[in-house]
Amino acid sequence: MIKKIEHIGIAVKDLGKSEILFEKLLGAEMYKREVVESEGVITSFFKIADQKIELLCASNEDSSIKKFIENRKEGIHHIALHVDSIEKEVKRLEKLGFEFISTTPKKGADNKRIVFLHPKTTNGVLVELCEEI
Repeated sequence: MIKKIEHIGIAVKDLGKSEILFEKLLGAEMYKREVVESEGVITSFFKIADQKIELLCASNEDSSIKKFIENRKEGIHHIALHVDSIEKEVKRLEKLGFEFISTTPKKGADNKRIVFLHPKTTNGVLVELCEEI
């Protein structure tokens, strides 16, 4: 079952400049920077109350974030939804006709296991399911 919006992911070209921009905008400092090798990204997290914003910057030339920015420019990349069990949600959503980029959870940023739904089945929005490790 979907519990809440976990975070909103924003693709950026320059993580350092974007961190400064969002610190000014949000009036809050970044609380965590992390490399996620499996996704080819460096992430930076901001927290306002119990809501989070994740900045994502490509860490290599093969990164999906690099390709996203080349095709669509910087901006909102995905919406992450918190779930108690990724496996149960994948089964539930597949029965309802949703497709996944991969149904095998992998380690993501901020101590989460993650999977992504394919945007073609979610009105063009990349949706990430997150489960606390």
